[in-house]
Amino acid sequence: MDIIVRRKLDMATRVRTFSRAHPSTEPTYTTVLGRLEERLTEAEAIATTQHKAQVAAHAARLHRKELRRIVHFQLLKYLVAVGSVAGKARGELAAQFRLPRVTANNQAFLTAVKVLAAAAEQQRDVLVAGGMAPALLEELQQKLAEFETASEEARAWRLSHIGARADLDKIAGELMDQVRVLDGINRWRFAKDPDLMEEWDAARHLPPSRPADEPVQVKGVTPNDPGRVAPAA
Repeated sequence: MDIIVRRKLDMATRVRTFSRAHPSTEPTYTTVLGRLEERLTEAEAIATTQHKAQVAAHAARLHRKELRRIVHFQLLKYLVAVGSVAGKARGELAAQFRLPRVTANNQAFLTAVKVLAAAAEQQRDVLVAGGMAPALLEELQQKLAEFETASEEARAWRLSHIGARADLDKIAGELMDQVRVLDGINRWRFAKDPDLMEEWDAARHLPPSRPADEPVQVKGVTPNDPGRVAPAA
């Protein structure tokens, strides 16, 4: 979750706690607080969904990575070894049986392996005669199907995560609106009670995205001597 959104939700939670501890019979106060509580409950549910999507996407990517390792370093190594030996007697086979690049992205890897698997299927008899296990191509196709499924799951969970993040951004803005209204109400309610006003200010405090005492680094200027420009390299 974005740290700014997280801070806004934490602040809204403190505001809810304070408001429940210091209720008011004013209808407007009850209405505004109700809206804040409703949005906060919704945000908490979306945050849970976002976390689940993030965890699931990560798991799918790890599974895909492991499948790619198995396909590349076990199944294809075996297939290419047999194909390269068979290619010594049949020159046209040598160019067909080459390992895909390790640095290829997942889509390029999948495409390359499918082409290789199709070529192997056409030359099945030659490859089996050269030492390929008959079940190798079936296992390769199975792993490719699992690889595609893992890729689809990773994309789907990633989209779910992005959607939840957008929803949280929107709700965080709505929560800030309700806090502003409650701030106005409470400044009127606690005008003669500085202790409660101080407690309210602490509850609605939102830390800045960057600490105020954090220096802004300017290229060529050292922190110890802000007026001196570093010599050119």
